[in-house]
Amino acid sequence: MRNPPVKLLDRVRQSIRLKGYSIRTEKTYVSWIRQFILFHGKQHPRDMGKPEIEAFLSYLVMKRNVASSTQNQAFNAILFLYNHVLDVDMPEDINALRSKKPVRVPTVMTREETIKLIGVMRGTHQLMAKLMYGCGLRVIECVRLRVKDVDFAMNQIIVRDGKGKKDRITVLPEGARPLLEEHLVYVKRLHQSDLAKGYGRVYLPNALARKYTNADRQLGWQYVFPAKALSTDPRSGMKRRHHLHDSSIRKAIREAVKLCGIVKPVSCHTLRHSFATDLLADGYDIRTVQELLGHKDVSTTMIYTHVLNRGGRGVRSPLDFAS
Repeated sequence: MRNPPVKLLDRVRQSIRLKGYSIRTEKTYVSWIRQFILFHGKQHPRDMGKPEIEAFLSYLVMKRNVASSTQNQAFNAILFLYNHVLDVDMPEDINALRSKKPVRVPTVMTREETIKLIGVMRGTHQLMAKLMYGCGLRVIECVRLRVKDVDFAMNQIIVRDGKGKKDRITVLPEGARPLLEEHLVYVKRLHQSDLAKGYGRVYLPNALARKYTNADRQLGWQYVFPAKALSTDPRSGMKRRHHLHDSSIRKAIREAVKLCGIVKPVSCHTLRHSFATDLLADGYDIRTVQELLGHKDVSTTMIYTHVLNRGGRGVRSPLDFAS
């Protein structure tokens, strides 16, 4: 008896997993590909091409008013489908209506605001906020941090597989060290408890899991910020302890902002912005800040130089001369 053909979206999932992409990327790509197919009345993508891709991407801008990054995400998902699942080369001249990327100055807090914000937080969330500000971590880099990548001897943190699949080294702030050392004692006890109960495994990327068969039980590979409860991996079906969900720290930051009475639109990423601007204000050169942030191009880091000027680009208002 012949096996039934594998459904298209299941083939997409298989291809994504073979390439070692995260489950977050898998869910996002599958969702966009499904929307693309439904938009064209459930036609098979093999029967569609450039006109259908352009129509869908233009629809996202004209009707759904999506941001530039969202439209690019949808395009990347469709690109993956054709290149890696259907083995069809995509045309290079996709001429869809493109969403304009807004040019915005990042929101930053003063040092006083940052200290006040972190001060009203407690426990694990306070430590996470200290690391995002003190190390310039993205929120996803913070929750995915592993015990082995915290180097107290060298006063540094190694960020693995950051944006663009790049590793980088950043500073370990002295102000977070005592709280982090205490927290890692808790992580060790929790891991030992899991091992005693027959668990204690953690997710490793596919290549590492095959190469180091028992690494997922070692303390060094455990997450610095483990989830409170064990959960079943939707891919492998294995019961393991994952990291805290990023929604937890996002919610804690929102609550802290309200407690502080800060009216700026502050998020987790604002702490990273504030890290960069405070370093520049302290006289560190922009190349150093670029490396700590993990920016591919220094032009991305240049946006933070606005803080080196006085408000309003350093211009003195004529009203001040009249008074």
